[in-house]
Amino acid sequence: MTLIQPSLSSYTVYRSNSRTVGRKYQSVVIMLLISLFLLGGIASRLAYLQLVQGERNRQLAENNRIRLIPKPPIRGNIFDRKGRVLASYRLSHSVFVWPLVLRQEQWPQTRKRLSQILKIPDAEIQKRLEQAGYNSPYLLRIARGVTPAQVTALAEYSNELQGIEVDIDAVRYYPHGQLSAHVLGYTGELDYEELQRRKADGYRLGDVVGKMGVEKSYEHLLRGEWGGQQVEVDGAGRVVRVLGQKQAQPGKPIHISIDIDVQKAAEAALGDRKGAVVAMDPNTGAVLAMVSRPTFDPNIFSTRITSETWRKLQGRGNPFINRAMRGFPPASTFKVVTASAGMESGRYSPKTVLQTYPYLYVGGHAFGEWNRAGFGPMGFVGAMAWSSNTFFGQIGRGVGGKTLIEWARKYGFGEKTGIELSGESSGLIVDDAWKRKNYNWGWTVGDTINMSIGQGFTLGTPLQSSVMFSAVANGGYRVKPHLLKNNQDAIKERVSINMKPSTIQTLRRGLRAVVTGGTGAALRVPELPPSAGKSGTAEAPPGKAHAWFGGFAPYDKPEIAVVAFVEHSGGGGGSVAGPIVRQVMEAYFKHNK
Repeated sequence: MTLIQPSLSSYTVYRSNSRTVGRKYQSVVIMLLISLFLLGGIASRLAYLQLVQGERNRQLAENNRIRLIPKPPIRGNIFDRKGRVLASYRLSHSVFVWPLVLRQEQWPQTRKRLSQILKIPDAEIQKRLEQAGYNSPYLLRIARGVTPAQVTALAEYSNELQGIEVDIDAVRYYPHGQLSAHVLGYTGELDYEELQRRKADGYRLGDVVGKMGVEKSYEHLLRGEWGGQQVEVDGAGRVVRVLGQKQAQPGKPIHISIDIDVQKAAEAALGDRKGAVVAMDPNTGAVLAMVSRPTFDPNIFSTRITSETWRKLQGRGNPFINRAMRGFPPASTFKVVTASAGMESGRYSPKTVLQTYPYLYVGGHAFGEWNRAGFGPMGFVGAMAWSSNTFFGQIGRGVGGKTLIEWARKYGFGEKTGIELSGESSGLIVDDAWKRKNYNWGWTVGDTINMSIGQGFTLGTPLQSSVMFSAVANGGYRVKPHLLKNNQDAIKERVSINMKPSTIQTLRRGLRAVVTGGTGAALRVPELPPSAGKSGTAEAPPGKAHAWFGGFAPYDKPEIAVVAFVEHSGGGGGSVAGPIVRQVMEAYFKHNK
């Protein structure tokens, strides 16, 4: 029997197979274990998302499907007293972002492209997004008044601009440009700091609000009420259906007392000179015109204003200051107050005659007559006609500072008139207590004489001076200036100054004499009915003198009172400001026959 010996190779194969028994199942087991592990992880994650964060995720999904599209109201129009439009709106394109569409880390690239197209700093867009919140479901306006070229560019890059929408928006529009800018004011977007103060009134980030003038004062009437739509969108952001909507309620239109014809004439008469003009109905206090120079075009604020534009505006000499409501030395126009104090005190009768001099000497100081010679003996009417400083200086010295201050305040100097505009100055009527507090020195006779001719510490606004001239025109009533047409509350605030008829008659005769034979010859023209007025030239060191003129017409039954003020004109009130008053009156009587 032959024994067959196994070869080395067959042995090797045998040993090898014996060691791999069951290894073909090993990979299957490992894959099974891995699958079980992964499935367990997914299951636990699903359980967490559904059970722990289910409500939150449902809300996020709903927000991605449901879009809230707020619709701002159209702002109410502003009309002049005859129904002509002063402020309205025009349709323009605005750009909105929908913060919720993109994750926070996706916004930088979108912001960069928006910044390039809209010329808005990236940091500004980022700040707006952060203030609104990246999960906000509301559309947020980031640009108004977008140009057609920018609209086209936004469309071209739409694939890079998810969450961006361009829509038609109503933008505030002032058809007359600069006309009545200080009265109308302007509008602008509510910033974050303002929003914190006005949230309780229903405002939201990006709301357009009145920032100045009538726009600000009557914001509650002009703003309207927001509306909006709730829509369902698909994955591409297209509207599938409208789920509900609320119509925006437009703001209420308002009619103000300004007369465009009179306003245009006042602005043209003042020109580019720094100063102010106020025209008023002396019987009711309704403001017919109010001009301040330098000025601005409120339309520039209806869209985003650049820092360069802002710098140019500021470089024009504080164009946002309404000089009609700012205090200046009233000069000789204040002699109406001095004459009233003199006659009403009982110390001087309307028939009083005083000698005038080249100078009045008080305490070693000389108070000069403007002609440096005096006018000889004069009464109230002649002294008013020729604006004698030494006559009224004697009246002031005679009644004393206390009485003079009392009558200044009766006419409304030293306090705000109460017109519906913010930023009004009260002017300045000082007394002994004020002087001691600010100068550590009591009231002197020299202070009284300075005050009697509208100099020294005394400051009055053109608006206050209009109230003073109106009181003489209407028979002794102090009116409240107002801008809302037929403002019965303001009209009812007309109060008597309690002057004797003889005092009023003497004042009126004096102001009439200014025009017929004194420093108010500018109003002595056939185009005007008989009128009355008073000039004033105020020392204003270190600059040139200020020019004033105030008056009313017709003399027998006044319909209009006008005050013109030209800052640092260097000329006399009669020659510089008088012609301005004349042009305003001419326009009034031409268009109000």
